[in-house]
Formats: sequence, structure tokens, C-alpha cells
Amino acid sequence: MAPLVIGAIGVVYGDIGTSPLYTLRTAFTGSHALTLTHDNVLGVLSAIFWSLMIVVTLKYVSLIMRADNRGEGGILALTALVARGLENNPRRRWWLVGFGIFGAAMFYGDGMITPAISVLGAVEGLEVIAPRLHAWIVPVSVVIMIALFATQKRGTATIGAMFGPVMCVWFVTLAVLGAREISTRPAVIAALNPIYAFDFFAANPGAAFLAMGAVVLVVTGTEALYADMGHFGRTPIRRAWLFFVMPALVLNYFGQGALILNDPSAIKNPFYLLAPDWALVPLLVLATAAAIIASQAVVSGAFSLTRAAIQMGYCPRLTIEHTSERAIGQIYVPFINWTLLAAVIALVIGFHRSDNLAGAYGIAVTLAMLIDSILIFVVMRQLWDWPSWAAIAIATPLLLVDLTFLTSNTLKIPDGGWFPILIGIIVFTLLTTWKRGRIVLMERLAEDAMPLDLFIQSIEASPPTRVPGTAVFLTSTQNRVPHALLHNLKHNKVLHERVVFLTIVTRDVPYVSDDERHNVKSLGCDFFKMTADFGFKEDPDVPALLEESGRRGFAFDMMETSFFVSRETLIATVAPGMALWREKLFVSMSKNAIKASEFFQIPTNRVVELGTQVEL
Repeated sequence: MAPLVIGAIGVVYGDIGTSPLYTLRTAFTGSHALTLTHDNVLGVLSAIFWSLMIVVTLKYVSLIMRADNRGEGGILALTALVARGLENNPRRRWWLVGFGIFGAAMFYGDGMITPAISVLGAVEGLEVIAPRLHAWIVPVSVVIMIALFATQKRGTATIGAMFGPVMCVWFVTLAVLGAREISTRPAVIAALNPIYAFDFFAANPGAAFLAMGAVVLVVTGTEALYADMGHFGRTPIRRAWLFFVMPALVLNYFGQGALILNDPSAIKNPFYLLAPDWALVPLLVLATAAAIIASQAVVSGAFSLTRAAIQMGYCPRLTIEHTSERAIGQIYVPFINWTLLAAVIALVIGFHRSDNLAGAYGIAVTLAMLIDSILIFVVMRQLWDWPSWAAIAIATPLLLVDLTFLTSNTLKIPDGGWFPILIGIIVFTLLTTWKRGRIVLMERLAEDAMPLDLFIQSIEASPPTRVPGTAVFLTSTQNRVPHALLHNLKHNKVLHERVVFLTIVTRDVPYVSDDERHNVKSLGCDFFKMTADFGFKEDPDVPALLEESGRRGFAFDMMETSFFVSRETLIATVAPGMALWREKLFVSMSKNAIKASEFFQIPTNRVVELGTQVEL
């Protein structure tokens, strides 16, 4: 249990653990700054504490982490659960799956903002050490970002072992710095009483409402608790939060509150000013390391989310490289990596300060939390069979909290909140266009394809020349003859002595056991239908699949096996099915997708590609 708890501290809590770098300062500075008074400070501290309790402890740690998909969590796993629970209600299912996909799209905006705001917040300690170093904040941050993304290809197996110990030191440091300052003004502990939060809202509802846009920053990274559940399990994540991470965060926030009450001028950077002068440089180094770890967790999450989106049919096939022989989850997606780097650098240069990015960050987080609340309500009703009154009694307060955070952050849309919304809309459009485009493409192919049973009857009645070996045709239309087979028969006038139609199916579970993996059915005339099931967190490996098939009695000799793959040339038309602009977008995405043979890891010297032209 101890190694798992330490690992969870290093990977799961990096994002939420770096929030003290900028949260309290954001509440009392900027365009919607609160007046720095005793009552306002205690009100904000109380709001921070109860946000951690309600959103993180009650909503995610206690409730949402119960909604696991065979042990896995995350927005796509939750979406798959919702889709399963609404199979008999296609219209409602369509809307809620759409919400889930939009939540996944927002994660990419989060993946761009988290590295920028975390590293900027850490490097801003330079100007506390020496004000003349202010001009170096942005260049140093950019260099750190380039180094972080440039090393992604090498994987995190080596440095990943250091994440847990480094973050343990970080949280201990947070707790010590906070407790040290609280000892000078222990009265701030009174803010644990929720009455201070209520009084804060009652005394000045307008200012308090605006302040929630900063308070929400304390719960950034809560999605990671759920998304990384499969790596560590519920219990280690819960124990790490309740007994280590949350106490350290609360102590640090309350310590910062005590500091600015003792010295209001410390609001310029209350985190770093908690430390004595001799500790500033070591604290800067430690904070930068924590920010890098927080960034790494989000980048790795973007890679994993992309692989799941590809497997679920929402994203074109991209190059995926495995960076560890032992850890299946450690992957590298070059296209996503360099896209994120370009966006992060643009954010660092464009916004300059972590305070300026706070509005953008809040929008991304609150939208994701709101979608999670909607989906978990459906899970409570449809999958857990909770009575309506119980599900409503739990979901309503959570939705009200989420809506409060979201509406407060909408006021920051002109100050940067537009960025994650724009990214979310772009990614959502790409994901849904690909999904819809694949459906339209399959419909067009099915229109021109011959029914499989009729084709086999014709072969039996008038058999062509059969040549030695096995032909494997990759197809997604199980009851239709693949175009590649018809083209091969038309041009070469022969068939292999054994023909296998292979269909790869991605199920709504993260992993599929070997016993459930594949099914082979004889169709007659030495034709066979093979269906192979994979989970949305698995990489299809056709050679390994055929090797396993051989151990189960249906053998393949790879030197006598040829793989036939259709290569479609797509043409956008005004035919019903999809808007013309989306068809053109789909065609463009198709051109940039890697070949099916490469994605399914088929040896290139065993592949035959046969082209066909399809009008969408």
C-alpha cells in the first residue's frame, strides 16, 4: 500500500498540489480583486476549505470514484458507462455521450493551460528573490517547457520513480511553511467554520461571487483523481488525499491567509513570502520541480486520452510509441506532444503571468466538473438503480456548486477564458466529425458491397482458382464482402486457399481478457470470419492476435499469410449524411491518418493495399 500511496501522491496530485502558487494571490489581485480585509480573508479561506471538502472529498473521492469501468476511471470511462446504461434510449444517449466527448475535448485545453500556469507560478519566485530577475520569468519558463516536451519521447520510466518522493517533499514543505505562519496568527483556524463562508457571501454577494473564479483554482486537477484510478486503485488515492495531501494544502492556504493579515504587502506573492530568505532558492527549485511533475501528469493524460479516442472511433489513427517495456500505459504520441508544446509556449508568451491565466484555467476546470456531475447522476439512476430522490438529493448541491464556479468564471472569458472554450469547440468538432464521417463512410461502402453469404454461394457454385496460403482481409463491415477482396478477385482472378475476414472491435471497457479476445466462425468454402475485441485502453496487435489464435487451434503461418487492406480515396459531395464543410474536414483528417497496417502493427512486407474511390 505504501508504494502505491507514494506513487499516487507523485502522479495524481501534482496539478492540485501546485495551486497554492497562485490561488490566494489571484483572489486579491487582478481585475476582479477583493479588498484585502480581515473578513474577506477569512471568508475566502473558508470557501477554499469547503470547496476542497465538497468538490474533492465528497464528489470525487467519495462518489465519482465509485463509478469505475472495470477498474478504470476518467471522462471517457464515465461516458462509456453512461452509454451502456442508456442503450434503450438512443436520443438521450446521443446527447449525454456528446457531453462526455465535449468534456474530453476540454481536457486538451486543460493540458495546454496546466503546464503554462504551473511553471509560470513557480518561476515567478525569481522576482521575489531579486526583483531585477522579473524579465527572465517568461524566457526561463519557455526553456523549461521545451525541455519537458522534448524529453517525452524517452518516457518517464526513469524520472517517474522520483515523482512520488519529490511531491512528498513538496507537500511536507507546504505544510511546514503554512503551520509556521499559522502559529503567528492562530485565529485564522476559525475559517474552518462554514459560517465564515456564508457571512462572506451575505455581506458582499457580488464581490464573493467574483471571488469564486479564483477559489475554483484550488480544485484544479480533481479529474486526475478519477482518471488515474486504474493505475493506483481507489484506496491509495483516497488515503493519500485524506491523510496527507489535503492537510498539507489546507495548512498552506491558511498560512498564506495568516501572512497577508500580518503583512498585507505580502499579497504580491504570499506563497514564496511564507519562506525565510535563506530558503527562497531551494523553494524555487522545489516549486519548479513540482510544476514540471504536474505538467507531466497532464501531458501523459493527453496521450492516454488520445489513444482511447482513437480506439473508440473519435480520432483518426495517429502514431503511438511505447516508451516502456514494462508499463503498458506509458506511451508517446508525437503529434499531440508538439501541438501541446506550441500552444503552451504561445500561452506563456501571450499571458506573461500566472494571474492572467487564472481565468482561462477556471473555465476549463468548471466545465469538466459540471459535465462529470451530469454524467454521475445518470450513472446513479441507470446503473446503480438509486431511487430518484436520493440521486437528486446528491446531484443537485453538486450541480449548484459547479454552476456557481462556472458562472463566476464566465466573467473572465474576455481575459482569457475564451481560450479553453475555443480549444474545446475545435477538438469537439474534430472528434465528432471523425466519428460521423466514419459512419457515413461505412454506409457508402455497404451500399456498393455484396452480401457475404451471397458471395460465398457464388464461389461455391463457380469456384475460381485457389492458390496456397492464407489471405486476411481487414474489414469493418462484417456481413459485406470487403472491396479489397473484390478488387483482388477481379484483377488477379484467384483466391487463396484460406480466406479470413478480420474485424477489430473496440468495446466500452478498458481491457479485454485473452479468453474474450477473439472468435472464429467458419463460413464454408474455407472462408472464415474472425472478430477480435479490444478495450479502449489497448493497442491492437494483429500478429500477436494471430499467434494467440494458433495456440487455440486456428493456426497462421506468417510467411504464408498475406494481409489485404483497402485504401479509400474519399471525395466530398453534397449527398445527404454530413455537411459539405465537415466532409471536407473528414477527408483532410483521413489523409493525415496513419495506415491501418501500421496502426495494427502488421509487417509491411506482408501487406497488399488495394485502392477504392468513395463519394461521401
